[in-house]
Amino acid sequence: MAARGEELSRALDALGVAPDVRSSLEKWLRLLEEWNQRIDLTAARTEGELCDLMLADAAQLAAHVPHGARVVDVGAGAGAPGLALALMRPDLAMTLVEPLAKRAAFLRTVLGNVGRVDVAILRERGEAVAGRSPRGFDVAVSRATLAPPAWIPLGLALAPAAWALLAKEPPPEIPGARIDVEICYTWPATGAERRAVRYV
Repeated sequence: MAARGEELSRALDALGVAPDVRSSLEKWLRLLEEWNQRIDLTAARTEGELCDLMLADAAQLAAHVPHGARVVDVGAGAGAPGLALALMRPDLAMTLVEPLAKRAAFLRTVLGNVGRVDVAILRERGEAVAGRSPRGFDVAVSRATLAPPAWIPLGLALAPAAWALLAKEPPPEIPGARIDVEICYTWPATGAERRAVRYV
């Protein structure tokens, strides 16, 4: 797999990625391909799968996160959705929470390469951040770090709104939380059915 070329361009077009942010996204995906040969960052096998996994959820969230919001991504991993969202929406104050040293080092490398010194990286667990800074953010996001029944209470301890990124299954009921936004969409390259749900 090479994170460049016609398939990547088509995937970015399908996601509606603005021309002014493509360069940063492409640099990130090229670095992801290089680092993935040494450490396990993604299972994507094609450019289209890579765009779906790394960019498609963030492209949906980008239209629903308020301008200038303080956003935290718990379990940022290789950068989805938080890093992608930060690159698509430079107005956001993004904090990436990633406890694993190699993944945090990858995120730092990407941010250095794209010149984004304004994105914070915390090498710790989301529970520690919530304990130190309850409701210190406006929006919390995470993908696949925790199951929704565990993630949403943690997300709402970090921010007044927490997004759950799901496959096509219906969103679960979470005690003490309610759903105020639900988006159903399809990843353009792989056709996977997805759901983004905001709990408050």
